[in-house]
This record gives sequence, structure tokens and C-alpha cells, in this order.
Amino acid sequence: MRTKNATLNYSTRGAGDFIDITEDVRNAVSKSGIREGFALIFAVGSTCGITTFEYEGGLKSDMRNFYEKLVPSSSGYEHDRTWGDANGFSHIRASLCGQSFSVPFSRGELFLGTWQQIVLAEFDIRKRNRKVVVYIQGE
Repeated sequence: MRTKNATLNYSTRGAGDFIDITEDVRNAVSKSGIREGFALIFAVGSTCGITTFEYEGGLKSDMRNFYEKLVPSSSGYEHDRTWGDANGFSHIRASLCGQSFSVPFSRGELFLGTWQQIVLAEFDIRKRNRKVVVYIQGE
């Protein structure tokens, strides 16, 4: 069993920004030389996440609305009172989303559905430079 990893870097616009990283993950798998295995995609940070959905304008808007309804940005959070940074909701959203996603691949091709993309979700209140690690394992 062999392993490789790649680091991807992104600049985000703050809470509600979603970035389709599917092609970058495909390229990392392709460059690894590993033909059969899985890729673990991990977002480094406690206020961002990795998820999968059909990456299109309407659904991106629906996702923003969903997270706002589920974890309102305007509610008072203990984290905000403790640190005074007003991003308590960002941490909660990120923990619900999760920071990683695994996808198997065969012959170098990711097993993703036709309309399924891998998405970096930004939940923090400010622009951020994000690092995503792609850990590739297989043969």
C-alpha cells in the first residue's frame, strides 16, 4: 500500500462561500500515480468544512439559507462572549459539516455521482486563506 499527499490552497470570501475543489482533488489523485484506493480530503481549520453536493447557484443559496436557519449567525453564542470575535456560529456550522470527506477511486477516477462535487465550505466571518490536505492511499 502506498501513500501520497497534496496540499491545496484557497482564498475564501467569508461565511457562505463555497468552492468547488473537485478538479483539484482529481488532479492530486492523478499526479499521485496511485491507480486504486481512496482519497481523504481534509480542511485544516475549525471554521470551515468539506462536504459534497451539486455545485450550482440555486443549491449554493439553499445551503447558505439552510445553515442560517439551523445555526443563526445573529444568535448569541458563549464563544462570542468568551473571545469577542462573533464567530461562534462559524465553529458550530463547521462541526456539523465536518472537516473531511473520503472518496474511493479506481483506475485513477474518483467514484463521484454525475452531479456530485467536493466542496470547501467557508463558515468564518472573515476572508481566509485555507489549506486542504488530500491524503491518497492505495496501489
